[in-house]
Amino acid sequence: TSATHQLCVAHLLRELQAVSDTAPAGTWCWATQAADALVALHRLTADATTTGTPVDPTALAAHTRALRHAAHIGITQTSPRGTTLMAARHALACRLIDRETDYLRFTHDLRVPADNNGSERDIRMIKLRQKVSGCLRTLTGARQFCAIRSYLSTATTHGIPLLPALVQLAEGHPWMPATT
Repeated sequence: TSATHQLCVAHLLRELQAVSDTAPAGTWCWATQAADALVALHRLTADATTTGTPVDPTALAAHTRALRHAAHIGITQTSPRGTTLMAARHALACRLIDRETDYLRFTHDLRVPADNNGSERDIRMIKLRQKVSGCLRTLTGARQFCAIRSYLSTATTHGIPLLPALVQLAEGHPWMPATT
C-alpha cells in the first residue's frame, strides 16, 4: 500500500494522442495541451540528466500547471455518464489529476525513467522464447530463465558487461547493485 512507482508516460501519451486525433480539425484540444506539457516535462528532465544540473523549478512549475489546466478542462468537457468513449476520456482526464504524482515522479527523481519501455523490453525475451519453443517446459525452468534474464537486465542497466557478470555469478559471487 505504500509502494511508489512511475506510471508510464509513453502509454499516457498514446491515450492523449487518441483523444487529439478525434478532435475536429483546427480546434484546440485539451489532450494536445496535456501531451505537450508531458513532452516538455520529459525534455526538461532529460536535459537535466544529460547536463548534470537540477531541473529548472520555474519551467517545471509552468509545465505542470499547463498539464493540470488541460486535465481540468478535459474533466469539464467530458462526461462520466455519456457514451462509453466519453466516459473513457473523462476517466483519463480524472486520472491525470488523481495520479499526477505517479505520472510525474520522474520530474522529482531523475533516476526514475518516465516510461516502462525498459521493463517491456525485459519481458519481450520470455515471450519470444514461448513463441519459438511453444512453452517453457517446467515452472522451475521458467523461474530460472526469468532469474537469469532479470540479473542480466539489471547488470546492463548499471553498465556492467554481461560476460563478467555471468562469470561472477558462476563463481558464486553474483554482482549486486549498490543499495541507495
